[in-house]
Amino acid sequence: MGNESSNSISVLKLLNQTVSEPHYLFHFLTFFSYLVIRISATPVLAPHLTQTLLRREIQTLLAFAVLALIKGVREDTWEAFIADALFLAKICLFALTYTMDRRIAVWYILVFLVIHVLTQQPPSQGLGTCNKLTPLLLESLLTEGNTSRFWLVEFSASYSSACIRSSQQFPELSITYSTKILSFGMVDLGLFPNAAEKFGVSLSGSMGQLPSFILFDNATEIARFPELGSETSFFNPTITKGLLSRHFELDRHLLEYINGK
Repeated sequence: MGNESSNSISVLKLLNQTVSEPHYLFHFLTFFSYLVIRISATPVLAPHLTQTLLRREIQTLLAFAVLALIKGVREDTWEAFIADALFLAKICLFALTYTMDRRIAVWYILVFLVIHVLTQQPPSQGLGTCNKLTPLLLESLLTEGNTSRFWLVEFSASYSSACIRSSQQFPELSITYSTKILSFGMVDLGLFPNAAEKFGVSLSGSMGQLPSFILFDNATEIARFPELGSETSFFNPTITKGLLSRHFELDRHLLEYINGK
């Protein structure tokens, strides 16, 4: 009973945080406004258009439910699932309003553009054992001899949808693999764009380098994902804990630490 109560409290807390975020709140109000418009327009719509719209609403709702279920199974994080669900909901809303009145559909497009400009989907709030670093602090940690030998650092940007979608993976990875010789850090290149060139990370979304992960041995880079010059940089695989663990051989580093090597 205690665990169930704790889980319920955690879920309610998560829902409260989600609803209070401007990005989600504005989307919710925009989607809710369709019900207001629909109810207000019903008396003035032609009977045949009302029937067509009702049929289209049922079809759209079923299609959204199926596609959202498929996305929910495939996605590894809530951030990615919510982003996909919102995108699908926008398409569904446009299809319905286009059936009702093209001018309303255009109005909704403008509203979503404004929301996109004014707000951003928040990243995962779980930090695990990651350290939020400035470029200057990172350089000092890498060059000082009394810190961890290895540093695995995520270079991301808060405006990047790819970074937001994968924001849960790196902190959870740090919980499993942090040791006295391997530390995890995060640098927000959105706050420090001048550091991007120094660490060889392109801020252009078309290059597929956000987020980038670099493993340092003291001050020397020994591995990176995605790798520089990769021909598939724009089509990088979905970032998961398993992918990062294999790429940087984190299990080997953990075993070597446990065995005292």
